Amino acid sequence: MSETGSVHYDVIIVGGGITGLSLACALKMTGLQIAVIEQQQPEAVTDDYSSRVSAINRASLQLFDEVGAFDLMRKFRVSPFWEMHVWDSTGVGEIHFDSAELGLDTLGYIIENNVIQQALLERVSQADNIAWLCPASVEALDVESRIKRVELTAGETLTAPLVVGADGSRSMVRRAMGIGWVRESYRQQAIVCTVATELAHRQTAWQCFLPTGPLAFLPLADGNCSIVWSLDEAEAEAVIALDPPDFATRLEQAFEYRLGAVTLVSERAVFPLGHGHVEHYVREGLALVGDAAHNIHPLAGQGANLGIMDAACLAEVIAHALRSHRQWSEVHTLRKYERSRKGENRIMEISMSGFKHLFGNRNPLLTEIRNIGLNLVDDAGPVKKMLIKHALGEV
Repeated sequence: MSETGSVHYDVIIVGGGITGLSLACALKMTGLQIAVIEQQQPEAVTDDYSSRVSAINRASLQLFDEVGAFDLMRKFRVSPFWEMHVWDSTGVGEIHFDSAELGLDTLGYIIENNVIQQALLERVSQADNIAWLCPASVEALDVESRIKRVELTAGETLTAPLVVGADGSRSMVRRAMGIGWVRESYRQQAIVCTVATELAHRQTAWQCFLPTGPLAFLPLADGNCSIVWSLDEAEAEAVIALDPPDFATRLEQAFEYRLGAVTLVSERAVFPLGHGHVEHYVREGLALVGDAAHNIHPLAGQGANLGIMDAACLAEVIAHALRSHRQWSEVHTLRKYERSRKGENRIMEISMSGFKHLFGNRNPLLTEIRNIGLNLVDDAGPVKKMLIKHALGEV
């Protein structure tokens, strides 16, 4: 590849996070020439656990298996979770999911984001038809012509009949497409970090609904837990400012001492929470995937899975068109991807927002209804099974 001038590809993916790399790996077997543009190298995997993790469901694991990445993740480290406990801190409502009830070996895996990226990147680096351009930034994107032009800040120009925006919620590809972005802030922030707990996590994902927002303890392979604690902005700022022992005490209290004493073992990070969606996922020779197209509350851990499923769906639409000798980059083909994914993503966004508002409401009547509802679902086998299978991506 030359340092300057124009280089032609079939697909240019802007964004080399989990979604962008998943798409590149899923497209590998098509034989298309693919470029992935990413601003910075993924966080290295070290002995210390990263504070950013994802609860990867079985549907996403299937894609990782198909592209040969999951075995690489296991060589780094992954943590299966067999059970899930969810409860309302304002009452006695509780629901328990067990993989054994479904005849499954696991409900999913808690995997650090950098482990996922490194494994996918290793598969990308082994592919003759995928170019990893990193660090690289997009200076300009011409979307008007049939063949799209991407200008990099280093001076190189790339062209392709299809450009995919996998560049997150602030997507420049989306802006270049002129597609409207409807976003609402929850006026909350999520605190993430790794903690050691007095009691064993038992390979169980724990989630407590507090009036201030959900708190999740996710099991890690070394026995520690990764936490995601959603709080109103003012309270989040106050909590993040506490010294480690006081923070741990506050966390123990919020979690109702389910896992005993807590010790902070990593730095704390915080990020804003909101939800959003685009009007359209595709234009002629252009498509959006993952957070570039939709954003949801992290309370069910489905954000990464939705992006991975976007990648799997778009890759299959393109592969099917190629097998059928049809125009794979034209908008009428890309709309099959939009029709398949947009409705499901919107349902998940609306559902998560509904849960957030329902469990964040302090109305005594709603509190009673919530607790009754959780217990009824826990006792209703078919409904409970349907809910968990949907969360696993199996329906």
